[in-house]
Amino acid sequence: MKDPMNTFNSLNASADDASLLTLAVAAVQSAGLAVRARFHTDTRPGSRHDIGAMIAANDAVSLAVLRPALSGARPAAQWAGDEGGGGLLPAGEWWVVDPVEGAINHIHGLPDWGVTATLVRDNLPVLTVVHLPMSAETYTALRGGGAWLNGKRLQVSLKTALNAAMAGTGQAVPDEGSAICERIGNSVTAMLAAALVVRVSVPSTLQLVQVAAGSQDLFWQVSNVRSGLLAGALLVTEAGGEVTDLDGQPWRLDSSGFLASAPALLAPAIQVLSGVAETHSLKEHP
Repeated sequence: MKDPMNTFNSLNASADDASLLTLAVAAVQSAGLAVRARFHTDTRPGSRHDIGAMIAANDAVSLAVLRPALSGARPAAQWAGDEGGGGLLPAGEWWVVDPVEGAINHIHGLPDWGVTATLVRDNLPVLTVVHLPMSAETYTALRGGGAWLNGKRLQVSLKTALNAAMAGTGQAVPDEGSAICERIGNSVTAMLAAALVVRVSVPSTLQLVQVAAGSQDLFWQVSNVRSGLLAGALLVTEAGGEVTDLDGQPWRLDSSGFLASAPALLAPAIQVLSGVAETHSLKEHP
């Protein structure tokens, strides 16, 4: 059940990657500042068309900062531009970003949104930045270098009983289909009977940073969106947590389920979730 990403902790973070992380932090914070300038608490979209247009406009503002900065810092790295994409990436380095993680919250005047950027090397996250402009919080993780919030090292929860746990999950991508929604509903029902509290909210990254910080004990996801899980996976791993699929197998970018947990809660959480949320293989994205 051990997540191979935990092998990151036995490796030394390279000086090159540490310098790159510093550049990525500056880029992500700058993008967050640009998107925050467009935030208003009284924003109210009126239709799906309005929602799509407003999200696209905010994404464009963020990407206008992120893309030149990150590509300039790592010219050989490719760009994974499909925010809703999943599955394995071709070999090499890739920037996986979400220009406005929690965009649906931003355009409804809610503060739960951020900007994320993760460098992936041969399908393993190497470094990540999650910036939450409304609270001035910047979460960072470096392979082999730990997880941090504004310079303070993060540590996952030390809880040992699932019935005392704060658990959480997200939801399907809009229009993903009734089958995935049913699997999510089944998993929520099962966890409601086992955990102390179950949160269902988006975006997933904002729950995962809380798992890394120890203020939430576990997070699971049936639907698999690469940009919503990679940053949190590295943060939780580097904060001493476990990351697997819903059957306890090593999590990969093509896994159909995701679980990030405090170490002592991993086995009981798997017992609750394994088999409840029917899994299926994701097609590898080109």
